This record gives sequence, structure tokens and C-alpha cells, in this order.
Amino acid sequence: MVAGSLQEQNRRILIVDDDRDGTRLLKSLLEEISHYLVLEENDAAKAHESARDFRPDLILLDMMMPQVDGRDIAAQIDADPELQRTPIIFLTALATKVEAKAGMSFQGHPVLAKPINILELINKIEENLPVKMTPNAKHS
Repeated sequence: MVAGSLQEQNRRILIVDDDRDGTRLLKSLLEEISHYLVLEENDAAKAHESARDFRPDLILLDMMMPQVDGRDIAAQIDADPELQRTPIIFLTALATKVEAKAGMSFQGHPVLAKPINILELINKIEENLPVKMTPNAKHS
């Protein structure tokens, strides 16, 4: 029973980035350090469909990709009634670390500068994850 309840607590993270090596490394780190359930999507054209199928609690989205721009994907997700409340964090080499730390956002979503510091990323994920109601939570 403990394993089942622990598995229910794992938050789902979708990483959308055309850099396969980068997403593989990020997935491993996030799963190992923070026990998130992580799905990688390296084909930007499939990102919206992957989000609909996976139902992530949060999306990490590269801003610049060759086929479909991350900003376009964010707009699709924001316009989708089933996904529009899903937090998105943009990952980009277009922003400096100083801009990102100053709270830079794009289309209302926070931005983190690449290369990513894993501890900063985990903090940003935790800040942006929606509060999950547990069955034992009391309503006031």
C-alpha cells in the first residue's frame, strides 16, 4: 500500500526539447533527485499531443526548436481547455542567468536560462507546480 500511495504522489513532468541528450540527462536527474515521473518529447510537432496523452502537472519547454517554436506550443497548450491550467517553464539559451533570476517571463510563463542548473530548475518546478489536494486534506 505504501508503494501505491508514493506512486500517486509522483508529479508528472513533460520535457519538450529537440536536444535528445539534454532531455535524457534532465529526465534522469529529475527522476533521481526529486522522484518526478518524467516524459521526454523530442519532436516539437508532437508536443501538444504528448501533453494531452500524458497529462503532466508541469511542462518544461524549450523556446527555440527547428520545426515548431516553443512559443507556438505554449500558445496551443494555453488555448486547450484540458491543458490550459498546466504550468509551463520555458528553457532557453536566449535569456541570461541574470534575466531569468530577475523573474523574466514570456507569455506569462517563467523562463530559465540554459545551461540549466538542476537545483534552480527543481526550485522553479516546485514554485510552479499546482497544489495537489490529498484525500485526507480537510477543507476549511
